[in-house]
Amino acid sequence: MAKVTSATPGTFCWAELCSSDWAVAKPFYTQLFSWQFDDQPIGEDCYYTMLKKHQDDIAAMYQMMPDQVDANITSHWLAYIAVEDVDSKAVAAQTLGAQIIHGPHDVPGAGRMVMISDPGGALVALWQAEEHSGSQRVLEFNVPYWHELTTRDVQASSEFYTQLLGWQAEQVPMGEITYTLFNIDGKPVSGLMPMTDEWGKDTPAHWMIYFAVESCDAMVENTPHLGGQVCVPATDIEGIGRFAVLTDPSGAVFSIMESTSGDIEE
Repeated sequence: MAKVTSATPGTFCWAELCSSDWAVAKPFYTQLFSWQFDDQPIGEDCYYTMLKKHQDDIAAMYQMMPDQVDANITSHWLAYIAVEDVDSKAVAAQTLGAQIIHGPHDVPGAGRMVMISDPGGALVALWQAEEHSGSQRVLEFNVPYWHELTTRDVQASSEFYTQLLGWQAEQVPMGEITYTLFNIDGKPVSGLMPMTDEWGKDTPAHWMIYFAVESCDAMVENTPHLGGQVCVPATDIEGIGRFAVLTDPSGAVFSIMESTSGDIEE
């Protein structure tokens, strides 16, 4: 798909890795996904690294701050959702039961953002674009492709996002569970997976980012050689594709998807 220059409000527009070990995470991702990178200084020996495909921004990463390490915060990917007005959405999110974690604040030369914890405890960011709208390539290999919320309180989470963002919730039977598709004008923008007992009590609610790949099996095979781990091996989902869940060398978890929908280009 051609380069994009804007994001539709209510859709995911950016992915950002907060890493406890930026120095090992950066080569892992750039080699796994054949990304280029641009290290932009944001402090002494600290960088905001733009991750690129064909020199277009598709995601970013940075070194976790020492106070975050001291607080035992684990490496994690943070997903951003495009909105027209961050400040009004932040107020609405609080009214609907979310907590403000950081912001709203300006990101000079880029836009305005707020990080929230939704009523189920999952972290997500809202982004009001100015100079930087987010990922500049979509529906291609090695870029963010799908976003899935896993939560213990399906009803509360569904009500929160439908009211905050105007998403429509569609219930889809999937084996022994009911999967929720969140749509805008009939087009899926994300999904919700109920957290069952097999997740255990210590796993928090979270948004999972899936990156589109050409070969799920090849990525799974290569991951340990680059210092990562395979959490869930390559697995088929009927009518959707083949996926796996991986962990980078700094401990951040993400997923990959080999879609069978014919919607991904090289």
